[in-house]
Amino acid sequence: MAPRIVVTGMGTINPLGHNVAETWEKALRGESGVGPVTLFDASDMSIQIAAEVKDYRPRDYLDAREARRTSRFEQFGMIAARQAVADAGLDLSREDPTRIGVVISSAVGGIDVVEKNTLIAYRQGPRRVTPFVVPMLMPNGASGLVSIDMGLQGPALSVASACATGTDSLGLAWQLLRAGVVDVVLAGATDATICKVAVAAFVRAGAMALRKPPDFEAPRPFDARRDGFVMGEGAAVLVLETEEHARQRGARILAEFAGYGSTADAYHITAPAEDGSGAARAMRMALRTAGMAPDEIDYINAHGTGTQLNDVMETRAIKRVFGERAYQIPVSSTKSMTGHMMGATGALEAVFSILAIRDNIVPPTIHLQEPDPECDLDYVPNQAREHRVRAAMSNSFGFGGHNAVVVFREYR
Repeated sequence: MAPRIVVTGMGTINPLGHNVAETWEKALRGESGVGPVTLFDASDMSIQIAAEVKDYRPRDYLDAREARRTSRFEQFGMIAARQAVADAGLDLSREDPTRIGVVISSAVGGIDVVEKNTLIAYRQGPRRVTPFVVPMLMPNGASGLVSIDMGLQGPALSVASACATGTDSLGLAWQLLRAGVVDVVLAGATDATICKVAVAAFVRAGAMALRKPPDFEAPRPFDARRDGFVMGEGAAVLVLETEEHARQRGARILAEFAGYGSTADAYHITAPAEDGSGAARAMRMALRTAGMAPDEIDYINAHGTGTQLNDVMETRAIKRVFGERAYQIPVSSTKSMTGHMMGATGALEAVFSILAIRDNIVPPTIHLQEPDPECDLDYVPNQAREHRVRAAMSNSFGFGGHNAVVVFREYR
């Protein structure tokens, strides 16, 4: 029989805050992390807003050598991982390093590093390109750096499944633990894609809300006026353990990681299957692996990007799985506050789901003023809500037709 898997620690740095407590406090107040773009000159672009990590200074967290030789997404991943280990009370000096794995992923990697050094190569010559480009851009960079930083010698892996990356990373870690490969995994994702080429590419793909300061009222998930997502950045990492290991060391257990589902639409490289069938299969798989019935879910953290296609598709998928009860389950999109942190979003939304269980309160979907008739569920508009949450589901869907869903429940 596969062991039960539990969550014992969490860490994050994101547009709302530099740690879990600050992030949760602002999310419950319905604050937006969206502001003007400051990471590059966006004056010639049709979108000039983003959800950046505010007041970030690498030297507040890293020594000079680490800060100089790592990229922004790698730094975020290391910061979140260190926080998660501290939060879990995990004394690595007392652990077998070969029994601890790392699955910290990135959907995009160091695209900002590629952009910067491409310009340097053409304008200043190839000899001016930094020798650290390759380790700074590779999507597995954060996973490797965390394993080196902490001396962890179990599997150090990285998943890339577009905007489902963070959730698939948690799912892979869950599978490693259930298979007995390791006793502990640091799992999550990190992305820092707010650079000119990445933003321009998503604008050209028609996926982004075109806004300029002082208009920061975006994204608008499930709203009739929604017109795309807002790019965010950051990282979130969870400490996952077998129940036996956590109890042996006397760990505080935040929640049980109950189930995971992963499917493909096999439909289109960017658009989701409109009927929500692939997403629904992932939700059902997560419930099945958790040994749970649909009526046991008390909250759904939606993918909820604020794009026309995603929000309708996800609503249809939820109805497919939950039937009439879909109208009784609070569903919220925290991307309305954090922006879309690309691959990292699913990991942060898992954190929000666990906190909803811990505190019996559901974060809101902000900017929801004019509900779309096709999006007719309870999206917890604009204000957090006290609600008994024994089990929560978190959805993530990505370009390429990737669907990933996790289920957490109250630990007993």
